Amino acid sequence: MPDLYTGGMSAPSLRARVRTEMIEEIKAVARRRLAVDGAALSLRGVARDMGIVASALYRYFPSRDDLLTALILEGYESLGAAATSAAAAVSEVDYRGRWIAVCHAVRDWALAHPTEYGLLYGNPVPGYNAPRDTIRPASTVVLLLTDIAMAATAAGRIDPPRLSTHLPAPVRADLRALIDQRVQAEQLVSDLPEETLGRVFASWTQLFGLIGFEIFGRLEGAIEARADYFDHQMNLMADLVGIPAAENGDDRTD
Repeated sequence: MPDLYTGGMSAPSLRARVRTEMIEEIKAVARRRLAVDGAALSLRGVARDMGIVASALYRYFPSRDDLLTALILEGYESLGAAATSAAAAVSEVDYRGRWIAVCHAVRDWALAHPTEYGLLYGNPVPGYNAPRDTIRPASTVVLLLTDIAMAATAAGRIDPPRLSTHLPAPVRADLRALIDQRVQAEQLVSDLPEETLGRVFASWTQLFGLIGFEIFGRLEGAIEARADYFDHQMNLMADLVGIPAAENGDDRTD
């Protein structure tokens, strides 16, 4: 007989739905509280905003760190999804277009979610150590950029400029290990040089460094044409890696 009080839904599934809704409400309140408290986020403050006692939250998040981890994972996944979607919307053979699309998607996400961006890439939260399961989602953007460089290399389309500096042997060994690890883990075929991966990593740090400067007000009074400046810098990074411009021409303005 259907349950007249749950519309046919069993009690366990109703409890699961209520629990899921409660978790989502806690995270939503915690994100708003982050904008006020920053690194001082506490379960007590979240509970106060929700009008409940702090002990009630322990059934959902045993500690503040568990709540922070949930917010961090959700942030990385949201950012990664935006970057992945942007890359997928561009032709696979338009290497420059995909590169720029990923970079702009990251900036757009950061501007739309400054509090979450600050949690992911701002000052470390005192006393908090992120668990290892945050590493993979945190790597999505750099892996997308690396994939673009790998594809351009495989197609014989990459043409990095010559530089006067050379990779130190220890750094070369680190980068080679990362390339081999990725190739083995995902059964890829790649002849990506260590120098190219090193330049992708430099571009990755430039990408997030520049966005961080914008989000945290470091460009105030210096650069007003920020979208144009960002686009110019990301194209410079593509040049550094050797990512080719679209065959129909580069529409950048100098």
